Amino acid sequence: MARVTLIVADSLGVGEMPDAAAWGDAGADTLGHIAATRLRDQGPLVLPHLARLGLASIRPIPGVPAPAIVEGAYGKMATAGDGKDTITGHWELAGCRVGERFQTYYDGFPAALMEAFTARTGAGWIGNVAASGTEIIERLGAEHVATGKVIVYTSADSVFQVAAHESVLSVADLWRLCKQAFDVVRAWGIARVIARPFVDAPPSQGAGAYLRTENRRDFALQPPRDTVMDRLLAKGIPTTSIGKIQSIYGDRGFKTAVKAGNNATITQAILDTLDTQPDGLIFANLVDFDMLYGHRRDPVGYARALEALDARIPELLARLGPEDLLLITADHGNDPTFPGSDHTREYVPVLAWARGVGAVDLGLRTTLADCGATAGAWLGVECPEGRSFAEALRPTASPRAPEPLRPTESP
Repeated sequence: MARVTLIVADSLGVGEMPDAAAWGDAGADTLGHIAATRLRDQGPLVLPHLARLGLASIRPIPGVPAPAIVEGAYGKMATAGDGKDTITGHWELAGCRVGERFQTYYDGFPAALMEAFTARTGAGWIGNVAASGTEIIERLGAEHVATGKVIVYTSADSVFQVAAHESVLSVADLWRLCKQAFDVVRAWGIARVIARPFVDAPPSQGAGAYLRTENRRDFALQPPRDTVMDRLLAKGIPTTSIGKIQSIYGDRGFKTAVKAGNNATITQAILDTLDTQPDGLIFANLVDFDMLYGHRRDPVGYARALEALDARIPELLARLGPEDLLLITADHGNDPTFPGSDHTREYVPVLAWARGVGAVDLGLRTTLADCGATAGAWLGVECPEGRSFAEALRPTASPRAPEPLRPTESP
């Protein structure tokens, strides 16, 4: 009855990769800069449980000391694929490295593509620029409501995003439109279409303000080769997606999908699934780090979200049994102190916890696929790529019995 819980803290980079300058990301350091900003303005980040699992032992974190006793394995991983986007990171985590960069259109989509979009969907559009999702609905939301034309925008990712007010275009109709759009844009090398519904913000936020809802839906390419989830399913081993995970793999590889839209509901869904699924893989993405704080360049909010996750770690560990493995990692960076609003090319952390594991330094892993290879090895299948570190997680003798992790007050 082996079980693996794999949690992606979306965008939690731990420092620039050697090729960061080629991506315009020299000096990026998501975790380090968040911690330094917090330390300067409000005092140190409070991350005792993540530090105990090894986060503060991967690299120095301003204001967050490494504890005397670490209970778990820790290291950092490089992205071997040619990208710094959601698809590249997640596919590689599951054992399918992206060899050729997806097509991006940071200056807007070509006229021929937009004509094909209109012909296929019948929709008029406004925008067609690279923008932050919250900024563009504030800028174009009123025009959209007045004209009924959908808002189209992109980013440094290979993504075609469509935003619409839920009173103008129902969620179901927006999803249908985005599915049609995906049929068009995939021919242009675009990896993903995202439906971005929004509504009027509460009056307290001012007249004419808008708020994105949790009715987002992604339509994405399927990996060109097997992932570890495909191989688990082929052996009848349960696989569960929580949040946006299933859509990142083109709705392939999961027996069960649990809908959840923010860090709090996703974390609760992880806990609930651990109560009901005794074996197999539970795979979740904590989307708020990237969506709400990385892209919006909000290091203060990012810090609060990290502390909120840290406060739930004891609940998570309490649900894990003797055959359980917990993996916490990320898919790329998104330094909220960095210019622009895009992802950053960084190493990502990897934390691994199983009962009886002492402090284990996993070092620098050359590919994110090592995470999927470890999950596969724990569950008895071979991941298509990567080198498992499962053997390093066998219980080891410790000169001191580690103290139990204890809950802290929520920040």
